[in-house]
Amino acid sequence: MKCPFCNHLQDKVVDSRETKEGDTIRRRRECLACERRFTTYERIDEVPYMVVKKDGRREKFDRQKVLTGLLKACEKRPVSMARLSDLVNRVESKVSDSSDREIQTTEIGEFLMESLRELDKIAYVRFASVYRDFQDEQAFFNELKNLMRQKLT
Repeated sequence: MKCPFCNHLQDKVVDSRETKEGDTIRRRRECLACERRFTTYERIDEVPYMVVKKDGRREKFDRQKVLTGLLKACEKRPVSMARLSDLVNRVESKVSDSSDREIQTTEIGEFLMESLRELDKIAYVRFASVYRDFQDEQAFFNELKNLMRQKLT
């Protein structure tokens, strides 16, 4: 840390404590050259994780939004909240592991569909019908045929 008085680059921390809110650490430092004291504040860099929508818009990752979609797909199905919570945790990990703090919604959607396919076939088809935006019964039927083919192999 550069001393604000003499620009010397070496100091020692004399006192360190959290602020009342708990989101910042206040440090009293003493310059090793001029021996004057100064205060610095340390806080977490809060750059949000973003998702890139199909149309190119960006929005903050919303864990609750993912869970809501999964709950709709799994409504009246024998899928526990613990399994859904685990799936949401895995999605959140996938987003946070992204090096540039952005991830495509298509990547999230495909990951969720693959996971639901293994978890519950009906929930998978429900999720796919919304995610893939089926416009008619033929598209829905084609997805069912693909699912049945995979089951037979």
